[in-house]
Amino acid sequence: MHMSDGLVSPPTALLFGVVAAIGLAVAATRARRDLDDRTAPMAGLVTAFVFAVQMINFPILPGASGHLLGGALVAILVGPWVGSMCIAIVLVVQAVLFADGGLTALGTNITNMALVGVFVGYGVAVALRRFAVRGRGGLVAASFVAALVNTVVASLAFVLEYAIGGAGGASLGAVFALMSGLHVLIGIGEGVITAATVGAVAAVRPDLVHLLRTSRPAPAVRVRTPDTRTAEGTPS
Repeated sequence: MHMSDGLVSPPTALLFGVVAAIGLAVAATRARRDLDDRTAPMAGLVTAFVFAVQMINFPILPGASGHLLGGALVAILVGPWVGSMCIAIVLVVQAVLFADGGLTALGTNITNMALVGVFVGYGVAVALRRFAVRGRGGLVAASFVAALVNTVVASLAFVLEYAIGGAGGASLGAVFALMSGLHVLIGIGEGVITAATVGAVAAVRPDLVHLLRTSRPAPAVRVRTPDTRTAEGTPS
């Protein structure tokens, strides 16, 4: 899923670099509203977890392997705005320190995984929230589906970028078939990891799962009542 340098033309890479920058700027502004005593430590933990797990590839076919993208996982645990920042941090560190994904492709990678993947995963999870709040089984199932869909849609975002300015030499049809087919299989692995992780967190601390916070408490309202003594004619 990590795009390397040269897969898309420089103008396309620049275009999605701008898209990524704008998306992260909005996410950073909105993330401040979600960060609290529970979310801030959890954001650090999920960032470290996604970074570590992305370094582990699991086989899907002979000669092909995949790894966790983490979009649905972070969105379910800490929300989409904070989650997109978590994935973006992971991608920047991987590109700069480990050469996992090209620097010129960083904008496209952030767009695909930190923006498209996170928000699609969260959208699916929200659509399935009524099942998720019924019990751990529903939450695990919703997490699996959200992760599977997020993985496939993130791969199709790459296909769109390749259609706009592909420079890899392969035909668009071949890229679509390869990316969609492989990422359905990768999405199954992603779903299993996401469901297991979210289920484990919910079993111990369900209050840390952002998706289960269906509503925020309403602010307290002070209601003034008439002075009883005055109403009864008692001198004030």
